[in-house]
Amino acid sequence: MDHTEVPVLDALRAYHERGELAFTPPGHKQGRGAAPEAREILGDAVYHSDLLVCGGLDDRRMKGEVLVRAERLMADAVHAERTFFSTCGSSLSVKAAMLAVAGPHEPLVIGRDAHKSVAAGLILAGIEPVWADPQWDEERRFTHAPSPEAFAEALDRHPGARGALVTSPTPYGGTADLAAIAEVCHARGVPLVVDEAWGAHLPFHADLPSWAMDAGADVCVTSIHKMGSGLEQGSVFHLQGPLVEPSALKSRADLFGTTSPSALIFAALDAWRRQMVLHGKDLLDEALRLAARVRFAIQEIPGLHVLGRDDLVGPRLAADHDPLPVVIDVSGLGTSGYRAADWLRAEHHIDMHLADHRRIEAQLTYADSAETTGSLLAALRELARHGDELAADLPSVEVPAGAVMRLQQVCPPREAYFGPKEPLPLERADGRICAETITPYPPGIPAVLPGERLTEPVLRYLRTGLDAGMNLPDVTDPELRTIVVRR
Repeated sequence: MDHTEVPVLDALRAYHERGELAFTPPGHKQGRGAAPEAREILGDAVYHSDLLVCGGLDDRRMKGEVLVRAERLMADAVHAERTFFSTCGSSLSVKAAMLAVAGPHEPLVIGRDAHKSVAAGLILAGIEPVWADPQWDEERRFTHAPSPEAFAEALDRHPGARGALVTSPTPYGGTADLAAIAEVCHARGVPLVVDEAWGAHLPFHADLPSWAMDAGADVCVTSIHKMGSGLEQGSVFHLQGPLVEPSALKSRADLFGTTSPSALIFAALDAWRRQMVLHGKDLLDEALRLAARVRFAIQEIPGLHVLGRDDLVGPRLAADHDPLPVVIDVSGLGTSGYRAADWLRAEHHIDMHLADHRRIEAQLTYADSAETTGSLLAALRELARHGDELAADLPSVEVPAGAVMRLQQVCPPREAYFGPKEPLPLERADGRICAETITPYPPGIPAVLPGERLTEPVLRYLRTGLDAGMNLPDVTDPELRTIVVRR
């Protein structure tokens, strides 16, 4: 295929050149009716290209196949058989993928380190989860994707399971053994869905971990806005093989998707595909060299440790890792990731992607440079010089070991979420069945799901975590004085 083509961008250019006059949404009419202060901050170009896809970018019956051609080019670029664009982020795309594989009351094997969007899919669809336990790093107190053996055990324990879902890469950059997990699934005649939201760049460089389609997965969900140059909410899902019907996947996506998708987001997806096919190898070459230099420089800062291959890859850990997410352990400064991230933002206007009880993460992409990483390194050196200040009166986060962190699923998430429930003081919730999702964010992996039985160690972890700076955006009570439980 001709990857110099950009169907969506070309259609936008043609729309402007024809001087189309729209008596359709959006109501700002090419920015003419937009608030002046919004035009000043956002720029007229945003409004100028914010138009209908159906009956604007293309005609009312989509006969120009603008979107179809862009999706075909994307599929060809990443060796998939079919690709679908989404303007609602991978949080929607992963739900569509789940529902294309399993339906209400049907079991689906899922890694328990899945994103909260997967939990939302379980609640909405009534799919019954069969959990595959992640691999827990006892020393560093965080998880890696479940092993192929964990998926095999779960599928054998539930032979009626409709398929499996794994998250790879994880927010910490570790990747699963996707080829082996796909083999486990296919030997049992069921599909593998990969939530690869953090892996948009993986198909475009040989030195990066294998990506889902090349590893044999059936469906892969990818966020182009995370590690690519798409706009926020730009997502794609890819399909290959005979185990998932393309029309079913498209239909499920239609259940969730907006009928007013953003031409801006589609255009950015289209442009990113061309950029990566034509220049991705060179861009990622430089990004990987830059990441190596940054990692080395951070490792030289007293009190900081960069998690590398020796920390992340090995038996009962990750199968491989992506070096572009730079995960920094700050516990050597005697402080927490929460406090370090807040200090970097307040004092240096540096925003870190991830913060937990002992780590921060700087997400690097090919958009970074010696200038941007120079600012990061200067701020981290200053952070280290303020170690004593950041360690003072530090609240302790009581993080349970993996086996203790894992809660028992007593009833399906949908049943607990929609069933009779009541708020209960946190100190009285031990042993009760939770009826809400509780998610430290980022990374967005629920600590507690509806239908799980609460335990005192996990409640203490959430309480001490919140006191130390943990972000829990989805709890009913932001102060966590109460927790919603099944009545």
